[in-house]
Amino acid sequence: MASFFTGCGVPAIKPQISSYDRIVNGENAVSGSWPWQVSLQDTTGFHFCGGSLVSQYWVVTAAHCRVTPGRHIVILGEHDRGSNAEPLQIVNIARAITHPYYNSQTFNYDVTLLRLASPAQMTNRVSPVCLATPNINVPSGTRCVTTGWGKTGTTSTPRILQQAALPILSQAQCRQYWGQNRITDAMICAGASGVSSCQGDSGGPLVCEDNSRVWIQVGIVSWGTSNCNIQTPAVYARVSYLRGWIDQTVASN
Repeated sequence: MASFFTGCGVPAIKPQISSYDRIVNGENAVSGSWPWQVSLQDTTGFHFCGGSLVSQYWVVTAAHCRVTPGRHIVILGEHDRGSNAEPLQIVNIARAITHPYYNSQTFNYDVTLLRLASPAQMTNRVSPVCLATPNINVPSGTRCVTTGWGKTGTTSTPRILQQAALPILSQAQCRQYWGQNRITDAMICAGASGVSSCQGDSGGPLVCEDNSRVWIQVGIVSWGTSNCNIQTPAVYARVSYLRGWIDQTVASN
């Protein structure tokens, strides 16, 4: 990991994942247990996308969320969107930097970096995730976790942060579902196991736990079926493939 990601990926409040195999058909997260999860909201408080804190000044999200500084804000430390009692940090966005190769038709290179206008204060409920390195290999079948406040059915947007455990697919398996040409090297797939991410989860993290109990973000929620079909894999932007651009952008801004 690059030096600016020190102390990442270790929640002070431990996540509890009861159904490491079965955000649709997910479960409520333990409050504060995914401390890098952010809610992207407009000025009226409408949640439209997720994201992950990767350092004091940077959040990673999906390009298709179309985050606009001045119109949108980052909320850190949120768990229950209906509560007024949580110690939230509400941070303005100084810059939104989208990958130069992002394609809004194909969702290829679906990543945007948000530079915060003021630094996130690290607490036991707010801390960064580690990002997958370029050489990481996540074997298919590995159980990973996606989190977000996205729809849990066709209509309902949950108050409580949801989590769902789901297996990583190989590129070959994913291409069988989606077709040879739609799944690029900048994508990684997970799911088709009875759970799925859904609208509103976009931009949020897909994280896997490594042998040393550190959580590493391998994907950014990108696209899937319009009805959040739980038998079809969801597609995520592949962090390992985008990591070089992420490091370069952070270093030069």
